[in-house]
Amino acid sequence: MGTVKTLHVVGFKNSGKTTLVSHWITVLKRLGCEVAVLKHHGHGGAPELPPAHTDTVQFLEFGAVSTLVAGGDMIQLIQNKERSFEQLKALAASSEPDVLLIEGYKQEAGEKVVLIRNEEERQELELLPGIIQTVETAELFEDITRLDDWLQEWVEARQ
Repeated sequence: MGTVKTLHVVGFKNSGKTTLVSHWITVLKRLGCEVAVLKHHGHGGAPELPPAHTDTVQFLEFGAVSTLVAGGDMIQLIQNKERSFEQLKALAASSEPDVLLIEGYKQEAGEKVVLIRNEEERQELELLPGIIQTVETAELFEDITRLDDWLQEWVEARQ
């Protein structure tokens, strides 16, 4: 497995992180890259589980620490266990993507694109380590092609 290019997209709630990551997945795919995403669930509590009647949920309710379902060229893994950020990155990169986009994890090490909505957020977020690009949230909806061009240059510089 080659080196996975890794890029964080960070900002506060409703700053456009998911919008940008989703868009960049399509841009990277157009460039011929396979993309994986690691997302921090910052909404409190555990992420939503599959419907209660599924085997997966039944296994978890009976005490399984992990359940993995495979079929139709897809794998779904759910674990009832905390993992370190490095372990999560390794798990997300286990599909051997060319690029790993990380939504969130502001305080973790790595190159970051920071989304900023106002001056107050700018003052707080510009203190983060690893910032390589700062983006006004309004830019996501005005002229995203500038960001797409930047992303392409970022990918090419890491080949």
